[in-house]
Amino acid sequence: VDHLRGMSKAVKRLVEAGLVLGVHQNQDDLRYSRITLQDGQLYLHVLQHQPSPPTHAHTIQVMEVMEEMELSSSRVFLDLTWPGSTRGRLHIQLNTDTSLARQFMLLCTGQHPSGSSFLNTKLLEVTKKGEPGECVRGGDYQYNNGRGGQPLLAHQRYQKYQESGSAGAVWSWSVPWRSYSAQFVISTRDRTDRDKWSNVFGEVVSGLDVVRAAVNHSDITEVTVVDCGVVLTL
Repeated sequence: VDHLRGMSKAVKRLVEAGLVLGVHQNQDDLRYSRITLQDGQLYLHVLQHQPSPPTHAHTIQVMEVMEEMELSSSRVFLDLTWPGSTRGRLHIQLNTDTSLARQFMLLCTGQHPSGSSFLNTKLLEVTKKGEPGECVRGGDYQYNNGRGGQPLLAHQRYQKYQESGSAGAVWSWSVPWRSYSAQFVISTRDRTDRDKWSNVFGEVVSGLDVVRAAVNHSDITEVTVVDCGVVLTL
């Protein structure tokens, strides 16, 4: 972790060559996470199964990375793609004082004992398309059809969440302690009424244009999360 934090030229070369991997083992389940450097940002990608790490790869415990390295204000990323598009990345700033945000981070890293993540999930529905308050829903890690997304964490019933009527707000499709609370909604247009979305646990800080482009695709269910993870501070 100290070598990653210092990011010497030698470590940078290893990261750029794909020779630094996070590893996570839960009983007999062994999974690896890519660590990449892009545009000056260090990324820890979602955990996945692979037969074995590359020859001469260096591995580090994902839990150690998450505990010892300072997260960039609890920022996560989702990569979206759909037919006819190039991959686009959005960054979401999380309020990790809330259980919904911690759950969202687990689904970005795949660290939960179940191995559940947002990887390969699709966006499900657009509401108020082209109108004020437009937003898009996704996050059904169970069935990928809008009928799943049960909570992974025990949520506090009366935990206080933010409210927002602004584009970029990330909020829960359901109240935190009920079914489907792992499904998320991203607002893509400001509301013009006096109401606000509740259960807001994050905000898109870059890449909202990617989500807006996805919303304008002819079939929202063709938009897929092809990668996700967290942003680490150098």
